[in-house]
Amino acid sequence: MSFRPELIINNDHIILKKFDSSIFPESKNISNDDKARMICFLDLETTGLNSNKDQIVEIAIKLVSINEIDGQLLGVVDSYESFNDPKIVMDEKNIAIHGITNEMVLGQFIDWDKVKNIFEKSDIVVAHNARFDRSFMDKYFPLSEEKVWACSVNDIDWASLGFSSRSQELLCIWHGFYYESHRAMTDVDALIHLVTNDSYVDEKPIKQLIANAFQLGYKILALNSSIKLKDDLRNNGYYWNSDNKYWWKIIKENDLEPEKDWLSTNIYNGSFLGQVELVTPADRYK
Repeated sequence: MSFRPELIINNDHIILKKFDSSIFPESKNISNDDKARMICFLDLETTGLNSNKDQIVEIAIKLVSINEIDGQLLGVVDSYESFNDPKIVMDEKNIAIHGITNEMVLGQFIDWDKVKNIFEKSDIVVAHNARFDRSFMDKYFPLSEEKVWACSVNDIDWASLGFSSRSQELLCIWHGFYYESHRAMTDVDALIHLVTNDSYVDEKPIKQLIANAFQLGYKILALNSSIKLKDDLRNNGYYWNSDNKYWWKIIKENDLEPEKDWLSTNIYNGSFLGQVELVTPADRYK
């Protein structure tokens, strides 16, 4: 377990505070600020994990202005949240995760015009585990497919900052605050506070995320890999494509050659037999 050092009192205890988003600065005129990035933070609650068959039951988005030089939160520009009736009866297991009941969503719907208005003003869309949220948004909302998405799980090197887990709840606790998790807007607010946290003086985590969002990447397909090595691939961050039957991973440009070397040594007995595809910023996390 790792806590920000300034939280530790007399080497034996810390104080956790419940987060209150009212501390966020008010929106201000940033139209002439060439250092400001417009970042849309998003979170979804759904009926399940499979975007092909499951539905959104709650959406929350908050557009904020960030100084890309130091990562400072300049202000909240816009926000929107809504329930959404999935037209199916949610089971008790699903309800227990997010606390949203069938009665709460009955007859509710997302105003996609309001979502569009916020997305059009954003430079980046951020989610904690962006691959999950984007899979649902791309299904419902065509503009999502055109946006640059970033992931606060993968686009911030939390390990280099001293943290052994990338769980949002744990990271927030290790930064000295807690919140009511698994409701969309509270998750969004907590994530904004986490990546712009005042405990970072020189370089806030959001600055790293913004820089990584616009990098070119590469998708490595571990074609023709032995089924006996599936655990090695999974443990090294590869995902299984069940439709085309191969393992794959997206990496940064600087990691391409080391990753090919790893595959050659551990998967292909000395010769790289996989495939490499260029990934543009707009194609990440699809």
